[in-house]
Amino acid sequence: MPLDDVGAPVELPAPPQRVVSLVPSITESISETGLLVGATDYCVHPAGLDVGRVGGSKYPSIDAVLACEPDLVLANAEENRESDVLALRAAGVPVWTTAAAGSVPLACAVLRRMFLEALGLQVPNWLSAAERAWSEVPPTREMAVVPVWLKPWVVLGRDTFAGDVLLRLGIGNVFAENSERYPRPGIDDLQGAELAVLPDEPYEFTLTDGPGHFPGADCALVSGRHLTWWGPSLLEAHGLLTTQLAERVRS
Repeated sequence: MPLDDVGAPVELPAPPQRVVSLVPSITESISETGLLVGATDYCVHPAGLDVGRVGGSKYPSIDAVLACEPDLVLANAEENRESDVLALRAAGVPVWTTAAAGSVPLACAVLRRMFLEALGLQVPNWLSAAERAWSEVPPTREMAVVPVWLKPWVVLGRDTFAGDVLLRLGIGNVFAENSERYPRPGIDDLQGAELAVLPDEPYEFTLTDGPGHFPGADCALVSGRHLTWWGPSLLEAHGLLTTQLAERVRS
């Protein structure tokens, strides 16, 4: 019996035929396999996805998941609550929980294992191409603060996928040595940064709600999906983020 990324046994007597995903990036990753029968309300890629909806990632409806009659549910250790995973297992549904990968290579490895061991499929071509596209780590040319929420302020800290994405684009993280993965600094601790990278999700930073919080700093507004999702979007993320990081604004 295989173990998922958190070491839990997952009984899979045969390759799954009906899969529910509780993670938007995983939904996008498996959307072309023909296995997907359910996803969260926040699974908006690819556009026009026609599957059963089961609520949010943090608070899915267990009844809605069960109504999809899945033979496997895909979850994530960071995005989904353990209580929901346990409830689904108690209802007799196998759940494969993926790791909270802290780098691009680790995320790709998690996806590889999911395709091979959980789904019984070959590794898709886009995943191999993404591994090649993100294989190099150039010298760090500047440091940035990367907020992902405000009220309270939450920033990228140590060992995050998004932080590693930026590092592979030559941008270091001011809070990379923090003891927490998502520190909550005061606004005074954010002042003085030369560069602020402002994604449009999970908090939607915009031209009118973003640069003004960082007086005197260069600010780059970037796609949160391409910064934080590990899936097919990785293929276009390298070029898109490179362009967006070069388009600076200042308050």
